[in-house]
Amino acid sequence: MDSGLFTINNVWMMICTGLVFFMHLGFSLLEIGLTRQKNTINILFKNLFIICAGLLMYYIGGFNLMYPGFEEGSAGILKFAGFGISAPENGMLAEYASGGYTWWTDFLFQGMFAATAATIVSGAVAERIKIGGFMIFVVIYVGLIYPIVGSWKWGGGFLDAMNFYDFAGSTLVHSVGGWAALVAIFILGPRIGKFNENNKPQPIPGHNIPFAAAGVLILWLGWFGFNGGSVLSADPAITSLVLVTTSLAAAAGGISAFLTSTLMYKNYDLTMFLNGILGGLVGITAGADLMSPNEAVVIGLIAGVVIVFGVALIDKLKLDDPVGAVAVHLICGIWGTLAVGIFGSMAGIDQFFIQLAGVGIVGAFCVISTFIILKTIKAVAGLRVSEIEELEGLDRHEHGMDAYPDFRSNEH
Repeated sequence: MDSGLFTINNVWMMICTGLVFFMHLGFSLLEIGLTRQKNTINILFKNLFIICAGLLMYYIGGFNLMYPGFEEGSAGILKFAGFGISAPENGMLAEYASGGYTWWTDFLFQGMFAATAATIVSGAVAERIKIGGFMIFVVIYVGLIYPIVGSWKWGGGFLDAMNFYDFAGSTLVHSVGGWAALVAIFILGPRIGKFNENNKPQPIPGHNIPFAAAGVLILWLGWFGFNGGSVLSADPAITSLVLVTTSLAAAAGGISAFLTSTLMYKNYDLTMFLNGILGGLVGITAGADLMSPNEAVVIGLIAGVVIVFGVALIDKLKLDDPVGAVAVHLICGIWGTLAVGIFGSMAGIDQFFIQLAGVGIVGAFCVISTFIILKTIKAVAGLRVSEIEELEGLDRHEHGMDAYPDFRSNEH
C-alpha cells in the first residue's frame, strides 16, 4: 500500500477518535441539562470518571479481552490475550489492519467506544445513585462485561461466526449500555416525587434545556466519528455514504419524534425532539454502511416513533429514567439491529432471525451480569443515597460543592 494512503487512513481514524472522545462532553451536557442543578457536580464527576477509568481498564485488560485472537471461523466465547498493551511487530506498518490504521490508533479508537457504554447508564441512574457504587460498577462493566460482548462479534467470536452484523454498535455499544441502564433503574427505584400517590408519573423538569440541546448537537457531531470511524479507513465511497445515512437518520428521527409527540400530547416538546435525533442515530448505527439514503430516512422515522412510545412505556412500567436513555439506547438499539435484516444489502428473513438471536443473547448476558454486579454492590456498600441527600442534592452531600455558587453573598 502507498505510504501516503496509509497515513491518510490513519489520520482519519485519529480524527474519528477525537470526535468520539468529544461525545463525552455531549453526554455530560445532555445529562446535566435534563436533571436538576443540585446534582450538576455529581454528573460531571461521574462522566469524567467514566472516561478516565474506562480508558485505564481498557488498557489493563479490556482491549486484550475484546480482541483476544480467536481462530477465524471459531465459535469463540471467552479468551484473554494478557494484561497491558504492546504493539505487535507489524503494528505500525500497512500490513496491520489492511493499511487502515496503526495498532496504537486501533487501541485508542476502541477505548473511546468502551467508555461510551457506561455514559448511557450514568444518565439513567442520575440524581439518586451513590457515587462510590457507581464507580465500582463502571470499572467492572467497562473492564469486563463490555469487552466480552464485543469479542463475540468484533473480536471474531461466535456472533461473528453466525454472521450477526453490527457495523458500529447499535447492540454492541448502545444496547449493552441500555440493558444495564434498564436493570439499574429497576433496582434503584424512581426518584422521590417522580410518581404521585396514585402512581401517576410527574414531570421533574431539567434545569438547563440549552445545555441539553448543545449536548445533542455535540453528540450528532461525534457520531460522524463513531460511525465514520467504524469504516476503519478513509475509504471515500463507504465513508461518505456512512456520513450521509447517519445524518439523514438523525434528521428523520428528530422530525418523527416531534411530530408524534405533538400529535399525542398537543405541544412542541423540545426534549422529545432531542431524543428523537439520538434515537435516529442509534437506529442507523448497526447498518449505516448497508443502507441507501431512502432506507436511512425510513429507519430514522421509525426510530422517532419508537422513542415517543418507548418513553411512555418506561413511565407506564413505573421506572424512572431522567434522560430517556433506555428508550434511546436500548429500544432504538434493538430496532437498529433488527433493521439490518429488513433493509439494506443484507436484508432477508434468515438475517433478521440472526439479528434477533444476537439481540437476545447480548440482552440475556447483560441483564444477568448487571443484576449480579449491582445486587452485590447494594449488599456490600449500598447503592442509593439517603432521602435527605437526594432531596438536598448530591453536589452538597457527595462532593461538598455547588456548581452555581451565589457570588452575591460575597459582595460588600
